[in-house]
Amino acid sequence: MKTFLISKNDAGQRLDKFISKAVPALPKSLMYKYIRTKRIKVNSKKGDIAMKLEQGDKIDMYINDEFFAPADEHYDFLSASSKLDIVYEDENIMLLNKKVGLLSHPDEKEYNDTLITRVKRYLYEKGEYNPKDENSFVPALVNRIDRNTGGIVIAAKNAESLRILNQKLKDRELEKYYLCVIHGYMKKKSGTLTGWLSKDESKNKVEVFTNERRGTKQIKTKYEVISEKDGLSLVEVELLTGRTHQIRAHFASVGHPLLGDGKYGKNAMNKPLGYKKQFLYSYRLKFAFTSDAGILEYLNEKSFEVPDVWFRQEFLDGTLTHAK
Repeated sequence: MKTFLISKNDAGQRLDKFISKAVPALPKSLMYKYIRTKRIKVNSKKGDIAMKLEQGDKIDMYINDEFFAPADEHYDFLSASSKLDIVYEDENIMLLNKKVGLLSHPDEKEYNDTLITRVKRYLYEKGEYNPKDENSFVPALVNRIDRNTGGIVIAAKNAESLRILNQKLKDRELEKYYLCVIHGYMKKKSGTLTGWLSKDESKNKVEVFTNERRGTKQIKTKYEVISEKDGLSLVEVELLTGRTHQIRAHFASVGHPLLGDGKYGKNAMNKPLGYKKQFLYSYRLKFAFTSDAGILEYLNEKSFEVPDVWFRQEFLDGTLTHAK
């Protein structure tokens, strides 16, 4: 038997979601059975899988000890690099400048050194996060950026901030701006590209169409040309929709692929110029809340920007060098 006391970071979750995180070794079929047969109780009463937990609730689990994993005193995230570029930080969130080449989350090839493991190490060493003090919460990234793209990523330090920002992201109340360099010159120097995007999961690649097709999702990409030089354009982009590889695929679909993009561009266009990585950076973020943001209301209308986008000044100065 074990008792869990619901903390501030645990509150607001469904009972079944909390149990899945707090006792991951317990099969879901058994969890539902134990809730139904009152071997798992909430405040000494029968619970319901969909009930929302509140701070101070007590969950008693009359189940075998084998399902409760012993506390792990070794944390994999401590082997991550300690290097972080912090754009902004307060008691609730961090804004991080993710560099090109760094994964946001672990994958099958890289587990230890990613942006989120670096965040966990940083907060652990700072004394703001200790897995032993948490039943179910871990610091998490609100948005993610592809490995080959750099820019601002939001990390939530507590569960309430994570829930709020996940909803704000879903409701399009976060404005994200990118800088990119594209091949050629746009006929219109500002405007909004529209299209329909389909994704091939097996190839992790998307395709953009001018008309709606079965299985496609609409995309909208707002842009403004900042400068033009030597057959290339520096462009600011605002994502009005957020789809996989949207910027890269959308500009390629209208004949202006990103410089250095080997997936949606053409190597024949990139190789003569000597550029080996794509020119795309998520450089500015604005909190544009149109509904209550709770403990994060103080962020409303605030804008944050990465000051040192690796290709911007060189483009403007006409000194863009090869193979950066």
